[in-house]
Amino acid sequence: MKNYLKTNGIRVAVLVLAVVLLIGLGAAARGGNVGLLHNATGVLIAPVQKVVSSAVNLFNSIYGHLYEYDSLVAENESLRAQLADAQQSAREGVEASEENERLRQLLELRAKHTDYVFESAKVVLWSSSNWSHSFTISKGKSSGLELGDPVVTEYNVVVGQITEIGETWATVSTVIDVDMSMGAFVGETGTSGVVVGEYALMKNRQAKLTYMVDGAQIYVGDEVLTSGAGGAFPAGLVIGRISAVQTEAGGQVTYGIVDPECSFDTLVQVFIIKDYSVVE
Repeated sequence: MKNYLKTNGIRVAVLVLAVVLLIGLGAAARGGNVGLLHNATGVLIAPVQKVVSSAVNLFNSIYGHLYEYDSLVAENESLRAQLADAQQSAREGVEASEENERLRQLLELRAKHTDYVFESAKVVLWSSSNWSHSFTISKGKSSGLELGDPVVTEYNVVVGQITEIGETWATVSTVIDVDMSMGAFVGETGTSGVVVGEYALMKNRQAKLTYMVDGAQIYVGDEVLTSGAGGAFPAGLVIGRISAVQTEAGGQVTYGIVDPECSFDTLVQVFIIKDYSVVE
């Protein structure tokens, strides 16, 4: 109905007006004299004229409502588009602000570690494997990255290490990945050990501090840092904190459960340390 009136509305209006005009002309031609036959005809035509008049009024009302409806639809679509643009601008503003903050923190990190050579990269895709905890970044060999390069956040927090690389991409295995290991020490006591990934702990987003000397003392809440042993990571990067102290089944070996400092869920950008001075 709506489409029919929009398409043929003018024709219908013209037809209705023509009928009314013909009736008016007929009355004028008779000079206003009404005979018996014409009076009878008038009696018959009068209801028709009322119907035609009502139809015209109804047509005008419907056409007006349809026009108003179309105007509201167009206005609604325009407002939706404006809202989408505003939301996109807001998201871009938030993203730009967050990136600026990351870069500002990175500048502070560079000021503290002038020997570090950084390369920034975006997190592209997380692995869907249940047997690893890794993700792909947006840069690779063409940006000077190499296998084994350490990956950190702008706050000097360990994310992981490059374990696979292509020309324009690389895979980063995180600190909780089952294949990860790094020399570590406990900040409060200076106890040395190795942080390793284990499958059971990886599912809880945790790692294990082990291979400590006999009698080593560690406590819940102790900060765990990289020791620099082996040269894979520079010393002093933050790994996490000890959330539990446990012993092996035989009761002889103590180890710590480490909660990583890195918040993996919020990672959008990381920084690769391409070079640094190794302290002997």
